[in-house]
Amino acid sequence: MAKVIIIGAGGVGTVVAHKAAQNKDVFSEIMLASRTKSKCDAIADAIGTKYGNKKIQTAQVNADNVEELVGLFNDFRPEIVINVALPYQDLTIMDACLIAKVNYLDTANYEPLDEAKFEYKWQWAYQDKFREAGLTAILGCGFDPGVTSVFTAYSNKHHFSEMQYLDIVDCNAGDHGKAFATNFNPEINIREVTQKGKYWENGQWVWTEPHEIHKPLNYPNIGPKESYVIYHEELESLVKNFPTLKRARFWMTFGQEYLTHLRVIQNIGMARIDPILYNGVEIVPIQFLKAVLPNPGELGENYTGETSIGCRIKGLDKSGKEITYYIYNNCSHEAAYKETGTQGVSYTTGVPAMIGAMMFLQGFWKKPGVFNVEEFDPDPFMEQLNKQGLPWHEIINGDLEL
Repeated sequence: MAKVIIIGAGGVGTVVAHKAAQNKDVFSEIMLASRTKSKCDAIADAIGTKYGNKKIQTAQVNADNVEELVGLFNDFRPEIVINVALPYQDLTIMDACLIAKVNYLDTANYEPLDEAKFEYKWQWAYQDKFREAGLTAILGCGFDPGVTSVFTAYSNKHHFSEMQYLDIVDCNAGDHGKAFATNFNPEINIREVTQKGKYWENGQWVWTEPHEIHKPLNYPNIGPKESYVIYHEELESLVKNFPTLKRARFWMTFGQEYLTHLRVIQNIGMARIDPILYNGVEIVPIQFLKAVLPNPGELGENYTGETSIGCRIKGLDKSGKEITYYIYNNCSHEAAYKETGTQGVSYTTGVPAMIGAMMFLQGFWKKPGVFNVEEFDPDPFMEQLNKQGLPWHEIINGDLEL
């Protein structure tokens, strides 16, 4: 049993807090902290009412301020910090963890505030600092990155002697009833899907224009959905940790209405991440847009349908014969809302973050340094996915369509 701090009180933070509260045998004390304490209080009150356990503690903290973070960590003394704040804040939280001697976990790689760039280099640079401090930093423990990376490690361990072709496929077939809304932080979401595409092939990165490569793919229990190759951060670590991969791509579904709105947002300059002057005040257009779009954490109530995310892998099995392997999870938006009051995208990110912290606290994923999730034993994590609300399924030697 151990103490944990969750930083971030959006949809994902809500799910992490719910799931940690459900696992009292692992998480003895829980603190939820964010810039706005009232959000934390509302989540804590809802969880206290639902599960009848002792109240989750809450705190106000500015995750951009190392000194404030260190003060909070020193006061509460958690075993691990679960960072579900903004990716811009990864490094300040890691710095605070080093000073306060606390272990670290996040769900998304650091990116600079002024550049839409997704790379692990900034966090991998902390390897020596965390190792010398005897602390563990677990990177990318959401669903993608996160579960998709664990799926890949599990596939490699149990089914392949040589993985050659990896396609991560991410489908959201849900309907929230809004004209336009993003399923997680609008600023991060729009930055992510409007950048150029990139995939790994024959030992090098191949760049594409945004949404240039696309085709319909069939998703279990959903059917065909137009899917687009975009760049996603887990590809960087997966091709490094599994060097037999000849090609690795990431596919995501987008509806035509969503893409039309996205093009308009770009064309009129609302996707800009650089400051502009408005009435004598500097504002960042995409941050203003975030303020007027629906809050992703509040989409769940009327959300129908489900997500389907998984890995489609081709290569050689343990006996050297060709094999195709598809491992995936489908998550119902309605079920996620019933359990946690959030929609499925928040649920599929928050549950794995809690499991990752559980893996550390139980000693399965505990070693000094900075690691992506696929560098740990996948088996105990995969066992918990089935227990904690994200059951997985596999199809061997089916048609991968890719």
